[in-house]
Amino acid sequence: MSYTIDRLIPDASFEEVDERTRKALADKGFGVLTEIDVKATMKKKLDKDMAPYRILGACNPGLAYEAIGHEPRIGAMLPCNVILRGTEDGIEVSAVDPVASMQSVGNDNLDKVAAKVRDMLKEVVAAV
Repeated sequence: MSYTIDRLIPDASFEEVDERTRKALADKGFGVLTEIDVKATMKKKLDKDMAPYRILGACNPGLAYEAIGHEPRIGAMLPCNVILRGTEDGIEVSAVDPVASMQSVGNDNLDKVAAKVRDMLKEVVAAV
């Protein structure tokens, strides 16, 4: 089982894909709680250059609340990360597969929430 839901966008800039991703997330009820510019961080901390790479920490509040209700420590695995990464072929969008990441927890109720979130994230990635 893959741990991400992926799509390559060959014909858009990094910033265009970022904007489209944020809109697709919002359209499905996700907000972006955190943002990490990995490229800038690696340059600042290590003086290393790399292709554009951004991590968006996305959260659907209703489903996060439900998940925490079923498994109070599940916050250690939240939010759902979505990455944007520059490649030679375009910009790749990858969202975590919550079903894959929650398998180790072993909570059937949580598995149902994770399946809902996975379906929503598949729609987000397809809409970018």
